[in-house]
Amino acid sequence: MFYLIGLGLGDATDITVKGLRAVKSCSRVYLEAYTSVLTGGKEALEEFYGRELIVADRDLVEQQADQILKDAHVTDVAFLVVGDPFGATTHSDLVLRAVNAGIPYKVIHNASIMNAVGCCGLQLYRFGETVSLVFWTDTWRPESFYDRICKNREAGQHTLCLLDIKVKEQSEENMMRGKKIYEPPRFMTVAQAADQLVQIVQRRRAEGETLGLTEDTLCVGLARLGADDQVVRVATLQQLVSCDLGGPLHSLVITGQLHPLEVDMLQLSAEADVMKNLHVLDGSTYWS
Repeated sequence: MFYLIGLGLGDATDITVKGLRAVKSCSRVYLEAYTSVLTGGKEALEEFYGRELIVADRDLVEQQADQILKDAHVTDVAFLVVGDPFGATTHSDLVLRAVNAGIPYKVIHNASIMNAVGCCGLQLYRFGETVSLVFWTDTWRPESFYDRICKNREAGQHTLCLLDIKVKEQSEENMMRGKKIYEPPRFMTVAQAADQLVQIVQRRRAEGETLGLTEDTLCVGLARLGADDQVVRVATLQQLVSCDLGGPLHSLVITGQLHPLEVDMLQLSAEADVMKNLHVLDGSTYWS
């Protein structure tokens, strides 16, 4: 059997009982280590699970998937994913490869940012398309995520923004020279994400474009959801540029139309006076 097992969002103890039983039964256990991270790292997981873990980086998962699935038709193999196994499309590819190879598989789900984001007080069914924000470089500054956020807001929907993670990445120079030298890990913060969005807003305003969001748009900064030290900060986009929510992982929510109950919940984590610009139109709550 090939197992895809979600680990949840907090620490080693967030694995389900079913997931832990499967881990202990497997001959090989891989830990996916490039789409997310878990508090405590590999060593804490090994101590709690009582098993040695094989770290699976992007190259192994995307280029050498057959190595992960090797012998899974005659022995149990587990692939551990922080959050839920289907939080990244790469893991769907593993399932398809297993099916094509005649290997039975089983998925053991867990909490992920996609449902845990509800802790901020926004109702899950009022979210639109989820977007990813990537680190800009000197020569690559994509803005497509801004347009998708605006599309959600036009429909009154909130937007969950997943922030970039750089683990075991090579510089362009080392990649071109074939050197296996990797850059230090980087995790985009809420402040960095907010700053990129503000830059887009300012550029498009200067070009006379009608704006779908502004520096005063109500947002929610999230850090380390599921951990004991999780942080939820409700503030304007501009205020979040200067916020420090601590260590990774961070996520950002751009609000759309707000239900009165959502307003009450957001006030629990709001910066002082940040909710003063709310008003009601046709029975619905909006942020001006």
